[in-house]
Amino acid sequence: MTGDNDLVRDRRVQYETAGLDISDVDHSPVAQWHRWHEEAAEAGLVEPNAMTVSTVDATGMPDGRIVLAREVSESGITFFTNFNSAKSEQINSSGNASAVFGWLALHRQVRVTGSVERISDAESDAYFSSRPRGSQIGAWASPQSEVIESRQTLESLVADVEAQFHDKEVTRPPFWGGWRIIPVRWEFWQGRPSRLHDRIQYVPSEQEWVRQRLAP
Repeated sequence: MTGDNDLVRDRRVQYETAGLDISDVDHSPVAQWHRWHEEAAEAGLVEPNAMTVSTVDATGMPDGRIVLAREVSESGITFFTNFNSAKSEQINSSGNASAVFGWLALHRQVRVTGSVERISDAESDAYFSSRPRGSQIGAWASPQSEVIESRQTLESLVADVEAQFHDKEVTRPPFWGGWRIIPVRWEFWQGRPSRLHDRIQYVPSEQEWVRQRLAP
């Protein structure tokens, strides 16, 4: 085990990048996020809209998981899930969450913190209708975050839902839909040599965002 830990300890990558200054980033964090997202997609990164969403449970224990952002706009960052899931219960309890986008091949990450609200039923319906039928069936079938006996149990639930919607349109489950993180802070991180990374944060001030440099 010591040898394995030595490998972990000594594994380093020198970040040779052009760097990031306040003058390099857009006045809008949303516009800056889209710029970096497009560059990640153009670089061939898999799932460039993947983000780690972290919440806090009833005991104060942090809890994180990777989900896909389906909209990033001035209104916030939207993702979809089961409203009975652990993450939804934690959001309902605290009303807050954080998210991290990690584009490691580009030595970049974006951190977001904010409050969370449910999006409208109409918005959730519109997104649900765009999903593949198999994903629609899965949304009905999976008792997300609950303990189940086996994979066969899940497959039986799927079969039941498939029979229920045989030759019919799959409607959105009332317990499934979208959450929107409304950021109160953004941070754009660019890796630099010697761990002297560039960090630019956006914080709100009246009707605009103020850009600030943070120490690495």
